[in-house]
Amino acid sequence: MNNDIHMHDAVVLLEDTRTKHFKTGQPPMLRRGQVGTVVMTYDGRAYALLPVAAEKLILLKDTPELAAA
Repeated sequence: MNNDIHMHDAVVLLEDTRTKHFKTGQPPMLRRGQVGTVVMTYDGRAYALLPVAAEKLILLKDTPELAAA
């Protein structure tokens, strides 16, 4: 995963992503713009319910950064 994205970060999907509901097996579609939370990062086999590549996410920031003068 991207070094800028860490566990518990809030992220947004950059593109529609098909998935499979882990209990019902139904195929929900997660839509571009949906917000989620990173619960695990792993370089290799994914153990998460829906592994999403870091390049398909935007990290949400809740603290403003100072602008360069």
